[in-house]
Amino acid sequence: MARRRYVARGVPGGYRIRDNEVGRWWGDPYELCPDALLAELDGSADPARLTALLRDHRARKR
Repeated sequence: MARRRYVARGVPGGYRIRDNEVGRWWGDPYELCPDALLAELDGSADPARLTALLRDHRARKR
């Protein structure tokens, strides 16, 4: 199985997405694990789909 580039890590208050290739955090902290977002990042990374998923996760925070 190939090593994933993006993984969700538990941090105080929720989850953060870690970019293993460059060794830093990606995006905002999330209260719920963003499984669909991770699958898209590690998959085709379609910009339109990523934008929609990010908007959905930001709306959940409000």
